[in-house]
Amino acid sequence: MRIVFALGLLVVSLLSGSFGYAAEWGDLKLTFVYDGTAPVATSISVNKDPQYCGPFGLVDEQLVVNKENGGIANVIAYIYTRTGPKPAVHPDYAATANAKVVLDNKKCRFEPHVALLRTSQTLVLKNTDAVGHNTNYSTFSNPPQNILIPSSGQVEKKLTLAERLPAKVACNIHPWMTAWLVVQDTPYAAVSNKNGELVIKNLPVGKWTFQFWQESGGYVASVKQDGKATEWKRGRVEITIEPGMNDLGEIKYKP
Repeated sequence: MRIVFALGLLVVSLLSGSFGYAAEWGDLKLTFVYDGTAPVATSISVNKDPQYCGPFGLVDEQLVVNKENGGIANVIAYIYTRTGPKPAVHPDYAATANAKVVLDNKKCRFEPHVALLRTSQTLVLKNTDAVGHNTNYSTFSNPPQNILIPSSGQVEKKLTLAERLPAKVACNIHPWMTAWLVVQDTPYAAVSNKNGELVIKNLPVGKWTFQFWQESGGYVASVKQDGKATEWKRGRVEITIEPGMNDLGEIKYKP
């Protein structure tokens, strides 16, 4: 009888998340807002293929601030595990574990401006424009590549190692074109939308360190949280994830 009872406890423990398995999950949300008057977007001088690229109204995307609410787009966040344990992965992420992630040369810019890639996924480099482009990404852990992609062409690549920081992507034919490639070995990464909202879903509960980075300023280090000046050393901050939504509110930042 005691043996049966002990076995029952073991089964319950395994199902409830003991022995290293996460039993509960939470979402992390932050809203990045420009600290000051929102800067005006700078127009790009189109000096290559002007007949084709000129009409697209291209602007510098190093710092994109929503003039309506001050939200900062393209702030990057991911869980930092170089010096700690790997997080358990929520079952919902299994469906996209081997998905293809597209980075397109479209309207003489990269779409998206920030591409999030897991090491189990495949990167698809496309060119939907009527002119030729090259996609030159400067990775560190993975071999860097500089690939010429003709109109309507595409190339698939595997990047099997996590990158410590976002890797720059450029088109040497059209020098204003830049993007960023975030390669991680967990699915816990996100980029802020046009309103500055950034959400990482289904994190295991507990204390985790997160890395924050933005193209114009690099490490998101000097911020204001709850109205108080705060320093995130090298853009890293430890956050306790509790079950449900963990909303840190507005984070004011000026790159």
